[in-house]
Amino acid sequence: MRQSRSMSLVEAVTNVVIGYVLAVATQMVVFPIFGIHIALADDLAIGTIFALVSLLRGFVLRRAFEALR
Repeated sequence: MRQSRSMSLVEAVTNVVIGYVLAVATQMVVFPIFGIHIALADDLAIGTIFALVSLLRGFVLRRAFEALR
């Protein structure tokens, strides 16, 4: 069964939203261990940048694999 472009986007967005929450929480725990102390707003901004890159990556890969199928 093929996946539509819109469902590929829904899957990618869901994956990234969950990843974003986990990434920000991980940054808040791990950064201080390495002596990196930043404001919550900075954690959120860094997480947003990586989330957008991840969203694009996930969508493009899903569409590429659908095209190969």
